[in-house]
Amino acid sequence: MKVQHSSHGACSKGNALRTAGQPQHGIEESFKLKRKLLLTILAVVPAALMPLAAASQVAPVRGSRSASEGESSYKYEIFAGYGYTSLNQVNQSRSGLQGVNLSVTRDWGKYFGVTADGAYYKYPLVSGNPGDPSVDAVLFGPVVHAELYGKVSGFAHALLGGEHSGGEGQTPDISFAGGFGGGLEYKLGPRLSLRASGDDIASSFSLIDNSPALGYSPHKHWNSRASFGVVYRF
Repeated sequence: MKVQHSSHGACSKGNALRTAGQPQHGIEESFKLKRKLLLTILAVVPAALMPLAAASQVAPVRGSRSASEGESSYKYEIFAGYGYTSLNQVNQSRSGLQGVNLSVTRDWGKYFGVTADGAYYKYPLVSGNPGDPSVDAVLFGPVVHAELYGKVSGFAHALLGGEHSGGEGQTPDISFAGGFGGGLEYKLGPRLSLRASGDDIASSFSLIDNSPALGYSPHKHWNSRASFGVVYRF
């Protein structure tokens, strides 16, 4: 009976060990499944996000246009400012004239444009000019412009048109005129700039109080001009 008891006790002990080992094996399998599931999730998330990241790099952000692209979209610019011209066609003139200089430019691309320039000069820098002279001009021509450094850009133009001298009895008092020049601009913003420019304009006027008997003989003169003002682009 003792032997049977010990044998029954041994079987009971073995059964207890087997039943104790079964939960441990199940826990190990559960950990393996959870680890595989976690690794699968970690692999799927980057795979799902990768196309979104690629699309964000390729697709342009709305409203994020660069400054240079914005500036190149402006087709027109208007200049208005102070103007000065010498008065070499008026004999014994002692002073140049001050006035207003206006221009409108149509740009084609980044470097080229066409300018229409208008100016009116009436007020002398100092007194001493004979009579009451005035000069007005309308000129047209091509312009080339480019950025130089930072906010500073430059331009050069060639102009051709007509010029009128009044208040001095010149006959005729209108002449073909043309010349060349250039200037610098300082950018205040995408649309606004400060401009300083200068040029030389040639014209051919007759002598004061000329008459048909003298053939309205013209005499060529070069007048230097200067201007300073504001540029607005749109």
